[in-house]
Amino acid sequence: MHESINERNPLRYDDPFAVIDIIGSLPVIIETRKRVGFIHAEKATIASLVIMVMFLFLGESILNLIGIDVSSFAIAGSLVIFFLALEMILGIRLYRDEVPETASIVPIAFPLIAGTGTMTTLISLQSQYSTQTILIGIFVNMVIVYIVLRLVEPLERLLGKAGISIIRKVFGIVLMAISIKLFRTNVGF
Repeated sequence: MHESINERNPLRYDDPFAVIDIIGSLPVIIETRKRVGFIHAEKATIASLVIMVMFLFLGESILNLIGIDVSSFAIAGSLVIFFLALEMILGIRLYRDEVPETASIVPIAFPLIAGTGTMTTLISLQSQYSTQTILIGIFVNMVIVYIVLRLVEPLERLLGKAGISIIRKVFGIVLMAISIKLFRTNVGF
């Protein structure tokens, strides 16, 4: 008897919608926008899309070419996410961007949207789903990302300073937990 993909693979951390958490990333996006003055929704969305599609087709080959395994790449990304989480929780600034125009790409497009969790997920999904299905998933996620990025200012006004502060700290802890899980999974603890 043929079992469906959903029976074999219930929703887990490595499903694309769980990894690209644009709503959970809102505090980081708002904080980055405050620091640099603006976020280009189009630029961040297109950069994320390009990064994910390129990684889908070339990711493992590129990593092998430069001698980095997927686990090492994921560990490096988990550290970047960890430091972003520290900034959110402690209200400190570790990341300095000398060129504010690049903030839509780093840290928004990479590693926040198209981070190591997303990239390692894309590699693992290739063994379970067709490339066409994965591309549709990426595209649907990018539409949602674009909408949220376009609505950052109204969402910020709706939440207010206190709401943003609470969300930033709560999601900072969630982001830190994700980074630790990504680290532990790839170190082998």
